[in-house]
Amino acid sequence: MTGQAAIIGGGVIGGGWAARFLLMGWDVAVYDPDPDAERKITAVLDNARRAAPGLYGVALPAEGTLRHADSIAEAVAGADWIAESVPERLEAKHAVYAEIQAHCAADAIIASSTSGFTPTDLQRGTARPGQIIVAHPFNPVYLLPLVEVVASPDTPASTVETAKAVLTGLGMKPLHVRAEIDAHIADRLLEAVWREALWLVRDGVATTEEIDDAIRYGFGLRWAQMGLFESYRLAGGEAGMRHFMAQFGPCLQLPWTRLTDVPEFTEDLVDTIADQSDAQSGAHPIRELEAIRDANLVAILRGLKWADWGAGQVLNLQDRRMAPPKPESFDAPIETIHRAVPLDWTDYNGHMNEAHYLTVFGHATDRFMEIIGCDAAYIATGGSFFTVETHIRHVAEVHAGARIRVRTLCLAGEGKRMHVFHELLHEDGRLLATGEHMLLHVDLGTRRAAPPADHIAEKLGRIAAAHAALPRPEGIGRAVGQKR
Repeated sequence: MTGQAAIIGGGVIGGGWAARFLLMGWDVAVYDPDPDAERKITAVLDNARRAAPGLYGVALPAEGTLRHADSIAEAVAGADWIAESVPERLEAKHAVYAEIQAHCAADAIIASSTSGFTPTDLQRGTARPGQIIVAHPFNPVYLLPLVEVVASPDTPASTVETAKAVLTGLGMKPLHVRAEIDAHIADRLLEAVWREALWLVRDGVATTEEIDDAIRYGFGLRWAQMGLFESYRLAGGEAGMRHFMAQFGPCLQLPWTRLTDVPEFTEDLVDTIADQSDAQSGAHPIRELEAIRDANLVAILRGLKWADWGAGQVLNLQDRRMAPPKPESFDAPIETIHRAVPLDWTDYNGHMNEAHYLTVFGHATDRFMEIIGCDAAYIATGGSFFTVETHIRHVAEVHAGARIRVRTLCLAGEGKRMHVFHELLHEDGRLLATGEHMLLHVDLGTRRAAPPADHIAEKLGRIAAAHAALPRPEGIGRAVGQKR
């Protein structure tokens, strides 16, 4: 489903909406009186075009067209969806709605990004109240899927269903908030944490960084993949949510928070939450649910490792602490990898995906480059090695959790050329795969082949000379289809 969207207000949220619609193939018109609006939205789009396509396993549709309108009337003409993202002042929103409804189609959906106002607040005094709903997203809109959809009694059910269908077509997760309440669901939870954090800073208990660390290294990771109630269900162990509430529910009366207006801890409340938790998660035995949690956390943490951020940075530092020292002698193949196969490297056949054999060999080559001195500091000076040819033999399967090693032999290292042969081994000694790679040293300024620095050429030549005296493993020089 594609169409024409109008974005009224081009700030952080409005720009994010523009990016989400454009990248999903919608044509978009933006109106914002700010003279810097076009520049700001261009910057948001640059980020979205870089990041969002990587979320999907298929290519995004052809990008829609973007135009900057000179008026609300021009922006909303012909629009199927009108995203209102003006500042959180009710009188300003009402003035905008009056102008929008004077010029838009009667069946267009007007969706407010408001984080606090209810649809009834927004619709009051408007020409067509049922046309206005809340569609509250989260920043960055082009990446985060959640959008809270809230309607009033004046909103036709068909409008809600159409809105949910549009948002689903944009790749989002519409959460239908069934009751009107200030700040909806998510922001009420966020505000509770925010208020408590302000008290902790104000009372000198914690700094802003310490509070952020408590979230990003701890419960924030759990919340990212299981939310609040499912995480607490696991905290109850095999006895589940009812046991957790019996154990920790009375703590609500303790002075653990400044937010002391808590619901009475009654049997009815326990029963309601326990029953809803069973309906939410009861299809999975507790150990299975724990395994699902662990797999999700590994995926999140490995993503953060790639970004070298937050908890991922902690893991990268630990990798460096545990890494073996660089070898001093080269009278044997060099062990460049010793690790376990991660959960996300396996495929539908239950073993390591063929692409990740190349991942392992790529990491082995990176380690070999570090050993010869082509490390991050050297690359920052403008030189590196580029792979120009690769041949992989898949000899045996390997499963998640298996400990693997890579032994690397340098077949040649002279001039601009580096020729390496990797053997991937199970820790029990079985050969799993081999990888043969030809690389050329490149000047990163010209992007052309060039000799490496003298210290790298010397180290590479010394290793190649030492390895020339070693036995040649089977498989060197093999090509696809070549007979043994």
